[in-house]
Amino acid sequence: MVSITARMAATPLQHPCVLVFAGLDPSGGAGLVADAQAVVAQGAHALTVCTALTVQDNDRVFAVEPVAAELVLRQARALTAKITIGAVKIGIPGSAANALAIAEVIQELRATHAQLPVVLDPVLASGHGDVLTPGDAVAALAPLLPLVTVLTPNGPEAHRLTGVHDVAAQAAVLGGQGCRNVLVTGGHGAGPTLVNHCYGDVRHRWQWPRLPGQFHGSGCTLAAAIAGRLALGLPVLAALEQAQHYCFTALRDAYAVAPGQRMPLR
Repeated sequence: MVSITARMAATPLQHPCVLVFAGLDPSGGAGLVADAQAVVAQGAHALTVCTALTVQDNDRVFAVEPVAAELVLRQARALTAKITIGAVKIGIPGSAANALAIAEVIQELRATHAQLPVVLDPVLASGHGDVLTPGDAVAALAPLLPLVTVLTPNGPEAHRLTGVHDVAAQAAVLGGQGCRNVLVTGGHGAGPTLVNHCYGDVRHRWQWPRLPGQFHGSGCTLAAAIAGRLALGLPVLAALEQAQHYCFTALRDAYAVAPGQRMPLR
């Protein structure tokens, strides 16, 4: 008779994997650490490729040092050569060259997985306006937009990416650049509720109570949660709904490590 332990060793449980491209935030509030925590909370596993080293705390970004594009490729290909990728999540590329490298990896993966979900959080600056990608950050994202399953800009990011103010018009511009779904989040607005609008294959709007205070890595949390849910095989609408509920709860229960922005409880 084969023991339970032996059977488990022979057929180990396997979690779907999300390939994450993001910068390293030493505070743990955003970037790779936040993405990994949010992905794991969905029941998936995060494979983390570092695109940039940063100097920051829970409020400010003081410096960003991009990783060389060749090293980004080597990190990613060491993983994709052996591990099945269920979804891709992209934060800051770190440089235009890195964005091209990430696009190359996605195209390689889609040669055998044409519908591979890709979630892009177009982080153009920190909440205080600190630069995260040297040079023209909007232009750097251009090679990635046609590959995106879900784009998750907040209001200011959507305006900067498109130059227009109306949410539907912003989504139309981004959809015209190839994004299949654009989720414009309303966290930077005012009033007792915030509204998130999705346009594309999925057209829907969600209302959430606006939480008091400021949070470090809220956009990372949402985008990574969406990627984790898509890696589990959920349809886009279900992934969006469940990830938003998860993000709301994480922000509602956020905790402090110092004065300033609080950390989502991922």
